[in-house]
Amino acid sequence: MFRHLLRSVVRQGSFTFTWPNGRGERFGSGSPHVAIKVHDRAALMRLAVNPDLAFGELYMDGRLTVEQGDIADVLALLMANLNANSGSLAYRMGRALRRFTRRVAQYNPAPRAMKNVAHHYDLSAKLYDLFLDKDRQYSCAYFTAPGETLEDAQIGKKRHIAAKLFLDRPGLKVLDIGCGWGGLALDLARDAKADVLGITLSTEQIAVARQRTLRAQVADRCRFGLTDYRALTGTFDRIVSVGMFEHVGVDFYQAYFDKVRDLLADGGVALIHTIGRSDGPGATPPWIAKYIFPGGYVPALSEVLPAIEKSGLIVTDIEILRLHYAETLKEWRKRFAANRGEIASLYDERFCRMWEFYLAGAEMAFRCDGQAVFQIQLTKRLDALPITRDYMLEQERSMRFAGTEEMPRADRAA
Repeated sequence: MFRHLLRSVVRQGSFTFTWPNGRGERFGSGSPHVAIKVHDRAALMRLAVNPDLAFGELYMDGRLTVEQGDIADVLALLMANLNANSGSLAYRMGRALRRFTRRVAQYNPAPRAMKNVAHHYDLSAKLYDLFLDKDRQYSCAYFTAPGETLEDAQIGKKRHIAAKLFLDRPGLKVLDIGCGWGGLALDLARDAKADVLGITLSTEQIAVARQRTLRAQVADRCRFGLTDYRALTGTFDRIVSVGMFEHVGVDFYQAYFDKVRDLLADGGVALIHTIGRSDGPGATPPWIAKYIFPGGYVPALSEVLPAIEKSGLIVTDIEILRLHYAETLKEWRKRFAANRGEIASLYDERFCRMWEFYLAGAEMAFRCDGQAVFQIQLTKRLDALPITRDYMLEQERSMRFAGTEEMPRADRAA
């Protein structure tokens, strides 16, 4: 059964599979060529019965090893071939089944949302220091030139987003939903002279963000709260959300955009930055849902736009960033690999293999599987923004957003 599956799937490149008895078998032809080995028959059975979950688990446990190439090469070849077979009956049936059960996995009321956030974002601060940029931006960077550093591309991301917020005067009240470690909020307060409230459900992130506010000497106009967006009241001139919408859950899209509408001032502007899928509604891969982002889901525009329309908000601009996140993840993978020994000392080898699988799989999802980043600009009034997009480019070029204050040391932050 497993041999038949590999023969039917691998059409681009070649894939050598070494069975538990030590015999290798090659599927497909040409390049690229990758090779893996499964070390025991029980692992082979798990892989045959539930490959979506078992492949990552077996790699984590060392029961499946890469013999040629690395895990990123293996996942790239498999994703490219599976994508080429996306019209098959088996592929469509599997996808339909995952969509049928996804609402249970994405049920994210406030208490569960906080628990899901803690699962990923309340890990060791030192871990994130070892593979992110110095501002700890844990979302898609914006690369504008070949060879640009990750640090510069993350500053570019913040400028790109801020330009779409149309920060036309000092003193604007800004809400940052899902503020992470506070980098964007701090830049908005310092460089745009905005009055910023950042909210998150991560206790580790908010502790660091509050420290950084004091170090940057902007505590008078930048504050952070451990708050669910559904609990907020008041109004804001600008609302921004970067990399948080993936944690909302399909059942809560309407509540989310209704809340953005209620919180946004009459002439205000909102910018939602989220990973998205270009091939229509789907479901979170079971391995990602179990080990990396419980409750998470990458939406299609066809799922997001109806909720925006029903809320009464007006879509004024949509930009699709295609390979920017793939390049971001490539940089994260390189830094993770360079610091692997130190990360293993924080956790263990199994944790390192889990994160290698996660970072590689995420990168290849953007290169091979139709994922992108959506930036959706929203208003409540048609005249809230200039009628051409020239202001975006003008403001992006004039902003500094250099993030001059240092990140607190991980041990001190902890």
